[in-house]
Amino acid sequence: MRNMELPCRSPVHAPSGMVATSSSLASLTGINILQRGGNAMDAAIAACAVQCVVEPASTGIGGDCFCLYSPSGSREIIAFNGSGTAPASATADWYAMHQIKKIERQSPHSVVIPGAVDAWCQLNKDHGRLPLDELLGPAIHYAENGYPIASRVALDLLAQKSVVMGDENLRRVFMPTGSLPNVGEMHHQPELAESLRKIVRDGRDAFYSGDIADDIVTYLQSKGGLHTLADFQGYSGEYVVPISTKFRNFEIFECPPNGQGVIALMLMNIMNLMDPGHMRLNSIEHYHLEIEAGKLAYRDRDLYISDPAYNEVPVKSLLSAEYAKELLTQINPTKANTELPLINGSAHPDTVYISVVDEERNCCSFINTLFEGFGSGLMSPKSGIVLTNRAQGFVLDPMHPNCIGPKKRPLHTIIPGMVSKDGKVVMSFGVMGGQYQAFGHMNFLTRFIDYKLDIQEAQDSPRLFPDPENGIVEVESGIPGDVIEGLKFLGHKVVQATKPIGGSQAIWVDWEAGILTGGSEPRKDGCAIGY
Repeated sequence: MRNMELPCRSPVHAPSGMVATSSSLASLTGINILQRGGNAMDAAIAACAVQCVVEPASTGIGGDCFCLYSPSGSREIIAFNGSGTAPASATADWYAMHQIKKIERQSPHSVVIPGAVDAWCQLNKDHGRLPLDELLGPAIHYAENGYPIASRVALDLLAQKSVVMGDENLRRVFMPTGSLPNVGEMHHQPELAESLRKIVRDGRDAFYSGDIADDIVTYLQSKGGLHTLADFQGYSGEYVVPISTKFRNFEIFECPPNGQGVIALMLMNIMNLMDPGHMRLNSIEHYHLEIEAGKLAYRDRDLYISDPAYNEVPVKSLLSAEYAKELLTQINPTKANTELPLINGSAHPDTVYISVVDEERNCCSFINTLFEGFGSGLMSPKSGIVLTNRAQGFVLDPMHPNCIGPKKRPLHTIIPGMVSKDGKVVMSFGVMGGQYQAFGHMNFLTRFIDYKLDIQEAQDSPRLFPDPENGIVEVESGIPGDVIEGLKFLGHKVVQATKPIGGSQAIWVDWEAGILTGGSEPRKDGCAIGY
């Protein structure tokens, strides 16, 4: 049990249902949906829709979505990939012909066909109970009548000020008086409210075939984008088979590629070879091992992870026990590896992650993103929808498996997670923070399972991240100076993180006691709520 004299949260305990999100408004929305007869899937969709309004830099209906769903806590987990695809005309040859060597963020070329709305509608139809009007009603209310700007939201808005100023539509909505809204100030998004109403009325067709699609396509084409109405009309997310690995007495589940869930599982395989009793938690030795394992796993991510419909991803080999042992032999316990290649990616992305468990113990692990803050930094003018920049997950090298291609999905960072034991799901969890997420899954699970921190303490624990883009280890202020100096002595390039690293939510199911226990990210504005 934590020291109650220290400024920290306690885990939340409840017998019936629980919702954990990074927004208190979204968490309460999810609870209200459960108490009105909705299930975990309904609550997750409703909470996410609210976050698409009240956390506008972190997520939106113009982004992507992944989901893991366990009916009644069964180990037979359902996985859904709602990541977006490149336009049909997007070929490496086209970019080469137009002398485009890099996909710039605030350009139409960074925008994929958004998958979130399709995912919500398919998942609600197949696994939900309540109609869309009940699920999207709270989000419509906040978009139209206003919502107060929360503390972390204000920080994220300020970080993206130059992006907001770079698009006339974003600037009109988020800087109507010439400045960004402050903490506690009410903010409105009436165009987004109307778009959500259209989705309630016409379902996914409103987004992919109707006025919304026309508005987005016209806007992107005006900026030189390759997107067409046919691209939107032909889009569909898909059910996929989850992948897993054993860690101690548990089984960890992730979505398969094109997401980076396999990288999280690779990290768990490496940690499974280590005896936590031989390393003090958050010691120099402990952090060094995590950093070095992260470097190796992210190297493989950049080499192999792509859309499996276009290139085979060697998941089985990457997750083999033999490969984990081989990777471990590449870690020098007394020296940092500085020879690994750096990757071509997009830094410090934002996302929202939602965990829900209902009375029937349906478990939903749900994640929705625009990638970076405000995504592409482009907002369609009539519909008020901010568009993802997920196409920056592609590369333009035609020889690379993750090269952009027609209707192809890019390497994706968002990864919902689940944990089972003895044939039942015992935890729904996830981590926010773009590139950090696979590393964050390892960070959270090892502290919770190996070091016996409670579900909240495991999220409170100070974080670091070996950024695969530049080889620099970002550290939070909670990591002691002597540990930082020790890491530098081993050869790590260490810098202070410019903002809190990542975010997370988790709910544990105690089947024997009939109790749910949840934790919520202290670096965000949300909470876990149970009843």
